Amino acid sequence: MSLLKTDRMLRRVSDLELAWLQERGIRGIVSDLDNTLAAWHGDEIPSEILAWLDAVKAARIGVCLCSNTRRPARLARIAQTLGIHHVPGNAGKPGRAGVLKALELLAVLPNEAVMIGDQLFTDMVAGNRVGLTTVLVNPLADKEFIGTKLISRNAEKLILRGERARPR
Repeated sequence: MSLLKTDRMLRRVSDLELAWLQERGIRGIVSDLDNTLAAWHGDEIPSEILAWLDAVKAARIGVCLCSNTRRPARLARIAQTLGIHHVPGNAGKPGRAGVLKALELLAVLPNEAVMIGDQLFTDMVAGNRVGLTTVLVNPLADKEFIGTKLISRNAEKLILRGERARPR
């Protein structure tokens, strides 16, 4: 069960305070893309998340996208547009390899990084397997991969004890 723990649960990634990151010595953010920073398969990043990313970068905290995408060109394009790193191709979460590659790209140790994502069974497990601080956020949109929608979200509700455990 320790792989399913999360250090914080937030409504949106933009609700994560810079002071909280800095107090913990966080120098790198490993972030999921779909339904964390952008809607599933979408290219647009909401304005409040863009502003948050600008503040993170201004605070000299690196960011690396770590996604299980099947659209690597989209991932690379978004990372380039945002001026941040990305793990090329599918990160294979909940496996460790993608997260370890993100840490290498950010040049940080696991205790200096946070994993942010919208899925308990991929993002949080991957982050916990490598020893990162983990932050679970609500998905940005209802549209998502069918397996996530039908299987993962229902299992998450059981583990997180219902919707009230995930602030809206």
